[in-house]
Amino acid sequence: MPELIGERELSKLRWRCRRGLLENDLFIDRYFARKGDRISVTQADGLTALMDLADNDLLDLLLRRKEPSGEIDTAAVREVLAELRT
Repeated sequence: MPELIGERELSKLRWRCRRGLLENDLFIDRYFARKGDRISVTQADGLTALMDLADNDLLDLLLRRKEPSGEIDTAAVREVLAELRT
């Protein structure tokens, strides 16, 4: 079983995931509702990398207008992005 992040890290991650675009927030809120407190360290890393993007770039990925490329194209990002898109 993958290592899960702790309660404090989860709280920080939720705060970090607050976005300026409502559309992004809807995807992210749904992700947290499904995952609850069962987010692995790898998933947290992928989500953190996605949160480093500008809102419009993140939305393009969430809506499948683009796919991850460059340094953001990692297994962790692709895993989280697939879950966010469902």
